[in-house]
Formats: sequence, structure tokens, C-alpha cells
Amino acid sequence: MATTYSYKVRDRQGKLLEGSLEADSSQLVVTRLRQMGYTPIAIDQKDDAGFQKEVKLPFTGKPKLKDIAVFSRQFATMINSGLSLLRALYILADQTENKQLAGVVDQVRQDVEKGASLSQALGRHPKVFNRLYVAMVRAGETGGVLDSVLLQLAAVIEKQVELRRKIKSAMTYPVVVFCVCILIVAAMLLFIVPTFKNIYSQLGGTLPVLTRVLISISTAFKKFFPIFFVLGGLGIWGFKRWIETDTGRAVWDRVKLKVPVFGKLVHKTALTRFASTLGVLMRSGVPILEALEITSDTVSNDVLALAVKDVQAGVKVGESMAKPLAQHDIFPPMVTQMIAVGEETGAVDTMLDKIGEFYSQEVEATVNALTSLLEPLLIVFLGACVGGMVIALYMPMFNIIKLIK
Repeated sequence: MATTYSYKVRDRQGKLLEGSLEADSSQLVVTRLRQMGYTPIAIDQKDDAGFQKEVKLPFTGKPKLKDIAVFSRQFATMINSGLSLLRALYILADQTENKQLAGVVDQVRQDVEKGASLSQALGRHPKVFNRLYVAMVRAGETGGVLDSVLLQLAAVIEKQVELRRKIKSAMTYPVVVFCVCILIVAAMLLFIVPTFKNIYSQLGGTLPVLTRVLISISTAFKKFFPIFFVLGGLGIWGFKRWIETDTGRAVWDRVKLKVPVFGKLVHKTALTRFASTLGVLMRSGVPILEALEITSDTVSNDVLALAVKDVQAGVKVGESMAKPLAQHDIFPPMVTQMIAVGEETGAVDTMLDKIGEFYSQEVEATVNALTSLLEPLLIVFLGACVGGMVIALYMPMFNIIKLIK
């Protein structure tokens, strides 16, 4: 039975239109409206009493950082070309490929049209535009350099995207090899080992210790496999929920810093983000106390965030940045010394940019070193697991051959 849906759309000229359609699902309504040349803004399903309930549009999830970077760069170009703020927002809402981001930009345009400042309008969408973004835009509005600030934001976001890409790219191969190893071992325990068990039970005799251990593991794994699967899933779910809590995140962030080899990568990545974020905020004219607060909220490690808050508390009572920084081991001496020099010369933002660039290169070098180290280790691990199981399975065969000889 068809249901009545009310809709809000924009035509090719940007005019907001409203109406209603009957269809079997909201997806069909969206499809039909797009075929008519409209851009859907909202779809509401009417119940039998004539009331409306919101229907989520089939858009993508949270916009990717790459989409926000492209939006920022295009926005800066339009502002620099002389387009009015409202005209630029209208064009961006119409041409942005990510539909959720396009919807957010359109809402920002409407808020600005009603009299809100751009930073106020952006601040109403914290899941899309974080505090760093809003603070820099506010500083750009105050200083009359909005286009320059937007370009800086685009550059910062693009660096974050590139850093994530490098880390993911380097970790893909080791993760794939590890998963393949787990699957091979599970398949052998579930299917191959039981076959050999049946063969050896028919032959009789005493099996070698290694073979008996492998068969026992296989029997237990096959018997309790559903339980292992459920418990594993629950464990992963519980762990994710735990690290989302303040306590869990704080503990997990400390653990990550102490993990051999990987801890260095986590540390350098956090320092890169700290220096880049604080540097761009200070260069944009954001007050130091607000810049430190925003940095503590945006760095990717809770240990570093707490240290930045201590720095903020020290600066608030008149201390230099370098003094409280030196009291935390998470900041290497080089960082504190460079910031101290920056404070003496009045070029803290420049020093922070250099620190960010240095650790960005360090992260890339660490990732490459990890990849070079992990690849042979994982291959050896895979060979040891599979080879050990094969040897355990064929040891009775070797004994039989010896007896025949």
C-alpha cells in the first residue's frame, strides 16, 4: 500500500519547493524527485492521522575529511574571487558531491541568511566542522582574511588525510597477511586435522606428543567454535564501548604509547597533530588560551591532551609555554627547546610549523621502517604456524615409514 510523503526540494535555480508524493518507500520518492530534476532536502512520512515523521535521506554518513578539505579550498577560491558569502554557500551546496555535506552547507547558508555569522552557523554542526575549524573561521572573520584562513584549513586537513593514507597503506599488507594466517589455521583445525585424526584412529598405535596436542586443540576448537566466535564478537564490541568512555580512552591511550615499536608511531603522530593544530591556530590569530584548549580537544591522544591542558593552566597564570611542557615526558626536549626559542623571538607559530613538519617526516620514516620489519616477520610467523601444523600431522607418517624400512 502506497504511503504519502511530504518533501522539500530545490530546483535547478535553487528555489525551495514543497509538495507531497505517494510511493511505497522514501527511496522511491527520492529517486522520482531526482528524475524530475530536483535536489531532495527533506522527506517526511505522513501517518494515518496526517502527522509527519522524519525520514532520513539515503545520503552517505559523516562527510570524509577529504570532502571538507575540497569544500574549504573551493570556498576560499570563491571568496577570493569576489563572490558574496551567501552566493558562494549557495553554489557549494549545489555542487558538493557528498549529499550530507551539501545539506549541511545549505543549512549554514540559511542561518547566515537569517543573520548569523559564518562561524556561528558552522558551529551548529560540530560533527562536520570541529572546534578547530570554527575557531579559525571566527578569527578569519574578525581579521578580514577569511579566504586565507580557509586555505590554511584546507592545507591542514589535506595533511591529516595524507598522513592517515600513508599509515593505512603501510599497515594494509601486514593486516592482510595476519588475517590470512588466522583463516588458514582455523581452516586446518576445523577440516584438515579431523581428517588425519580419523585416519590415525583406524591405524591404532600411540601418536607423537605434538600430534596429540594438535588433535586435542582441533577437537576443542571444533566443539566450541560457535562459543569462541560469539565471545570474540562480544569481546570486540565490549572493548570498543570501553575505549569510548573517558576512563577506557585514557587507559588505552597510555597503553598505546608503551607498545613496543608501535608506541613510537603513536607518539610521533600525536606530536605532529599537536604542533600542526596549535601552529595554525596561533598563526590565524586565535588567542593562545583558546588555541591551547582547542588543541587539547583535537589531539588524538588523551595523555597528550592532559599535558596540553596543564600548559594552558600554566599560561593562564603567566608562565611561558615551555616551562609546563618540560614537565611532561610526552614532549621531547627538542619540542620544548624549540618552543622556548619561539617564545623568545616571538615566532612560536613558525617553530610549531617546523616541529609539525619534522614529526610528519618522522612518522613517514617510522611507517616505512615498520613495514620493512613486519613483512618478513609475518611471513616467518605464517610459515611457522602452517609448517608446524603440517609437521605435527605428518610425524606419525614418518614413524610408519621408519618401521617399514
